[in-house]
Amino acid sequence: MAHPPPAQPAYHPLDNPVRAGLTGPHAHFAERRGRVLAYRAEVSPWLALPDDPDAGDWADAAHLLGDDGTAVLAGTEVKLPAGWEVTFQVDGVQLVDESVDAVPDDEAVVLGAADVPEMLDLVERTRPGPFRPRTIELGTYLGIRREGELVAMAGERMRPPGWREISAVCTAPEYRGQGLGARLVLAVAAGIKARGETPFLQAAADNEGAIRLYEALGFRLRRRMPFIGIRVPEPSRVPAGAGG
Repeated sequence: MAHPPPAQPAYHPLDNPVRAGLTGPHAHFAERRGRVLAYRAEVSPWLALPDDPDAGDWADAAHLLGDDGTAVLAGTEVKLPAGWEVTFQVDGVQLVDESVDAVPDDEAVVLGAADVPEMLDLVERTRPGPFRPRTIELGTYLGIRREGELVAMAGERMRPPGWREISAVCTAPEYRGQGLGARLVLAVAAGIKARGETPFLQAAADNEGAIRLYEALGFRLRRRMPFIGIRVPEPSRVPAGAGG
């Protein structure tokens, strides 16, 4: 009697959140070549490869990113082909809402296009992760101002089906220790949960202070994952006409 094949593990949107988002709710932000997807460069640097990238996929990625292009991979352990450069590699963690008591914040204001220069300046000073001129279009961003100055912010970035990533959590150095980041995380989470989605976070594994804060707020560790920055090969190394 023939036995049925072993059951395959169920695919979870957070296993490859970039690809899940770009083939789902964030498809309108996607650029695609063959099986490779990426956010538009001015929106976000994330790139999504198939689970088993072959030489054609890497050629498509190179053409998609363009000469001297860079991108970031999330949660994917890959061996780069010859000519590709790793610009950074960070061990990361992914945390999901388990018991977050999300609440709006009366002091938090919705940030818009006019606020982007200040947001970019705050990101430059605090380095919470990739943030580009059109990143704000990915979701709702909230900020707290003091004497008119933007001193803290957080917002929504990746959007796998049913999930929303809380990202760009940052506070100006002179305003740290006042709980502004925690308040904004809870306020962003409140908006996400009100829409029937589930909040999640991603952080560098060595950012122990932030991870302790997120766990205290009710997030739990789902998995460890790498974040890898990559750069395309020199044009002479990209096969002419490769990809489709």
